[in-house]
Amino acid sequence: MRRASLATGLLLLAVAWIIVLPFGGRESFTIHMIVHMSVVAGAAPLLAVGLSGSRHDLTVRWPWFTPVIASLVELLAVWGWHLPAARVMAEAFWIITALEQATFLAAGLLLWLSCLGGAQEGREARQLAGTFGLLFTSMHMTLLGALLSLSPRPLYGTENVTCFGVTLGAAVDQQAGGVVMLLVGAVVYLLGGVLLLSSALGPREHSGGRL
Repeated sequence: MRRASLATGLLLLAVAWIIVLPFGGRESFTIHMIVHMSVVAGAAPLLAVGLSGSRHDLTVRWPWFTPVIASLVELLAVWGWHLPAARVMAEAFWIITALEQATFLAAGLLLWLSCLGGAQEGREARQLAGTFGLLFTSMHMTLLGALLSLSPRPLYGTENVTCFGVTLGAAVDQQAGGVVMLLVGAVVYLLGGVLLLSSALGPREHSGGRL
């Protein structure tokens, strides 16, 4: 299960970074958001499942890195890279694009690891904190997705762009990207928070073998 999850996460990263980003239309905000959501809401939780509890689980060595702290790091990464100036830089230079994507992966992976991994001792309390972290992330992604979708003017330029070979106006491209964040990011983090809460509050087996 862990190996399959890790392999699937790596495969999703390869598809997003090697195929979708360079060939789907790098200047398109919709493509950017598809790749972004593939990284933080697709690959990151899969990789976290594969790495949790292993020697590569950084949250075992960093018990102070709680889900609440991780969710704040995710907030800064997501909102910071969606500032208009940051988007212009990321679209203009591949090195900035690489830094942006590395930041998304690191922030997303640390958040999911902080919720799913860590030392066995105190796991229930970490899961409860993880519920808050994931729900908070779902809320701020919902807010950002709504702002992007409902903005009366394009924030990232006015030129037409190509998305998977289809020409889109700047405003439509931005709105479509915002919808992708709403449908994928907000929903995945909300579902993760609900499942984590259910796991934390579910029945536990005691040493005597009874629930």
